[in-house]
Amino acid sequence: MQLGLSTKLFLAIFALVVTVVLAMGAGARLSFSHGFLGYLAEQETERLDNSVPTFAAAYAEHGSWEFVRTDHRVWMQMMRPQQRRSDVAGNDHNPGPSVADLTGANMRFTLLDAKAQYVFGNPNLDQARIRRPIVVAGKTVGWLCMTPFRQVSEVGDLRFQEGQYRSMWIVGACAATLAALIALWLARTLLRPVREMATATHALAAGDYTTRVDPGATDDLGRLARDFNQLALALERNELQRRQFVANVSHELRTPLAVMHGELEAIEDGVRAMDASSIGSLQHEVRLLNKLVGDLYELSLADIGTMRYRKIDMDLGELLEQTARGFRERLTRAGIALEIRLPPQPLTIYADENRLKQLFSNLIENSVRYTDQGGRLRIQYKQVDDKVLIDILDSAPGVDRNLMPRLFDRLFRVESSRNRATGGAGLGLAICLQIVEAHGGSIEARPSPLGGLWLSIHLPIEGA
Repeated sequence: MQLGLSTKLFLAIFALVVTVVLAMGAGARLSFSHGFLGYLAEQETERLDNSVPTFAAAYAEHGSWEFVRTDHRVWMQMMRPQQRRSDVAGNDHNPGPSVADLTGANMRFTLLDAKAQYVFGNPNLDQARIRRPIVVAGKTVGWLCMTPFRQVSEVGDLRFQEGQYRSMWIVGACAATLAALIALWLARTLLRPVREMATATHALAAGDYTTRVDPGATDDLGRLARDFNQLALALERNELQRRQFVANVSHELRTPLAVMHGELEAIEDGVRAMDASSIGSLQHEVRLLNKLVGDLYELSLADIGTMRYRKIDMDLGELLEQTARGFRERLTRAGIALEIRLPPQPLTIYADENRLKQLFSNLIENSVRYTDQGGRLRIQYKQVDDKVLIDILDSAPGVDRNLMPRLFDRLFRVESSRNRATGGAGLGLAICLQIVEAHGGSIEARPSPLGGLWLSIHLPIEGA
């Protein structure tokens, strides 16, 4: 069974905190054990050192150790701490047992004579015993030995030690419980937006482009949520454009096919004769289909980045004049006056000559189709720093300012005077946009001072 992200985060945080708590508990226990036992050992050594003068005084008084062998009470009296022996002498204050008493020091003391022979005390001497000489009149008369303290054995010591360990375990358990609660809260709080993002991502992958998530905070997750919403919005717009594009292409293809189908049926039924007029009508529709398919192919090449560009140094003014001359006859028939305003000195730019010719042809074609009879078309350019500004302006009819940003959308046509009745499927300006951007430039539509449309093109002189 695979664990969820929340469970993994909870387990990771909880395991980390529990490990830290256990490590701190083990360290505290080790420190306490060594420190406490060391403290008791120091107290016993001090007890040993303080008892030596007492035994020396007793020996000086009796002249031998026989008094200890014959009277055990003397041993117990001499083994008492100095303060308690004073209390026995007449002081009512009793401070209670010393630390050394609590560790059973009396049971681990041994008295040896000058020849290190056993006199009294603990008969089982440890090899690691601690001993102190008993000196009387400059002569060693015996040895007072103590078996080192090994572990807590008395009830009070055991109770104190167990209390310390119990407190450590209680603190550790409380810390582990608190860590579990904090880990659970963090897992739920931090991963809630992640889970929402995952759910929204699944919905988006399934095609629901209307999915949105609440950005919430302004942290990294909030920025991620806002980026997700932007992505979803872009996908939603792209999907709408794709559907509209498919619908428009289908409509554009059906229209000339329907005309051709009707013409052929009329000829087949004998309603219309197979003459030059009918053939010309069919050829016109074929040209429209060929133009539409060719434009779609150009756009598909641009989309996948395989549209070929062969850039060279070329004269921009000469190319504009050459392109405009190809439209003079059509402009004359339409009654449109052509104005070409070019600077006297030539301007050389680094670009693809054929693609720029296609660009200018599409733009002039657009003006020829949509400009009213008796209108004007103006073509001009000028150098601005390291760029060239090319302007193509025509006269009425104009375009609504709100629709101008959409003029470069594929298959978009203004639904007024600039419509399909004059020809065109709405792909020419989209292709122009691709060509301009491939050269590292930009194109913009605005109202023309002549009353129609003003198309401004910025191209780098040295190329993209």
